[in-house]
Amino acid sequence: MATTPARRPTGDGAPPGPAPAALPDLPPAPPAAPPRARWWRRRRVTIGAGAGVLALCGTVLLALVREETGTPGFLVGLALAVLPVPLLLAAFHWLNRVAPRPWRDTAFCFAWGSCAAALISIVANSYAVHWIADETADPDGADTLGATVVAPVVEESAKAAAILLVFVFHRRGLTRLLDGVVVAGVTATGFAFVENVLYLGTAFDTDRTSGDTGLASLTLMTFLVRVVLSPFAHPLFTVVTGLGFGLAALLPPRQRVRRALAPAVGLLLAMGLHALWNGSTTFGDAGFFLVYGLFMVPVFGVVTWWTLRTRQRELKVLREVLPDYVAAGWLAFPEPFALGSLRARTLALDHARHHGGAPLRRTVRAYQDDATALALLRHRGSSGAAGPDFLARERRLLDALWDRRHAVRPSLVHGALLTAPWSVLPPPAYGYGAPFPHGHPGYGPPSPWAPVPAPGTALGRPAEGQG
Repeated sequence: MATTPARRPTGDGAPPGPAPAALPDLPPAPPAAPPRARWWRRRRVTIGAGAGVLALCGTVLLALVREETGTPGFLVGLALAVLPVPLLLAAFHWLNRVAPRPWRDTAFCFAWGSCAAALISIVANSYAVHWIADETADPDGADTLGATVVAPVVEESAKAAAILLVFVFHRRGLTRLLDGVVVAGVTATGFAFVENVLYLGTAFDTDRTSGDTGLASLTLMTFLVRVVLSPFAHPLFTVVTGLGFGLAALLPPRQRVRRALAPAVGLLLAMGLHALWNGSTTFGDAGFFLVYGLFMVPVFGVVTWWTLRTRQRELKVLREVLPDYVAAGWLAFPEPFALGSLRARTLALDHARHHGGAPLRRTVRAYQDDATALALLRHRGSSGAAGPDFLARERRLLDALWDRRHAVRPSLVHGALLTAPWSVLPPPAYGYGAPFPHGHPGYGPPSPWAPVPAPGTALGRPAEGQG
């Protein structure tokens, strides 16, 4: 990679000096207008078409579920099924605090899971079960085969389609393992919500017909199994697929076979987990609790531990990569720690809101997001997985950080000094100046503290193929 200066170069990066004289007979040509994208590739068209398709799927799905459960059953199922949704969405948002996803991505994934994937699954599962029953003349066997074989294949494929769409058409939205986890988890949360409405509404309608109430009601048993004991079931299955896509995003483009195999293996594992979970109900109550206690809960614990460890590794990447930019003069000394600690980030945001209100807090948040994207981009570049536009994307992120540096620095320094070990902070004798002339860490007017490493320090060259 070319050397990265601590100050923006003038013009095309050449040192300041007299500009060459223009040729009198050759006036500068006007800049060429960028080619217009074809109408079907324009952003508004794609967003509108996607929203229209999802809205149509949701309308058809609403009619099907209401016909199956009846209006009272639908309302009861809706009220009970919505209970775990905020908790699951909050859990995935908390997990992805290092690099939060845009709300549009979250809305698309949830809408796909609750509308498109649910509709595809209901129609395909019903058709497959009826076809098997007609061919075998065994309705009970068809239901069992549909639950243990057809449903896992259809449902996991329908949910995986959302991850595939993000991976192909919004490549920047899926560049890390946790991106795959969050996209998959939000999609599965939407799917599980609609499925719970259907099951709970059907159970309530059955109880109304049979007159069962209280502890003997099918509604209560369904609620305990699906909402209380296993709200994580569908997210867990699909998260395995998301991990496969996340791993593919981390691999260099030249490893095409591995990039294709990782999502496929993840999808097959998700189908296997789903089939085991559905098949446990055919073994009676003992089989269900055996699979739940000895398999599902441990797998859930392992996946949760791995994702949390992955988040800690990403924070470590920030603390290890960003000092390169400190050495080149783009960032200030405590910023790698202030950006590589969730507690320091929170303190910086609180400081910004206290001293500059919501606008300054948004500026600090944008700075944190861009610095995170910069560190993760450079980390991928070291393995050749950043893509051919590595240098251009790096420079855009650096320019965005540079424009906000004076506004955000007091808040970042505040967060660093309240959380960082004293061993990682620069003493004044090293030439960094007194960052807090007003006595209180991080408060008061901006300090004269500025990045002092020599401008033009080389950051190293990215891996082959990164520009």
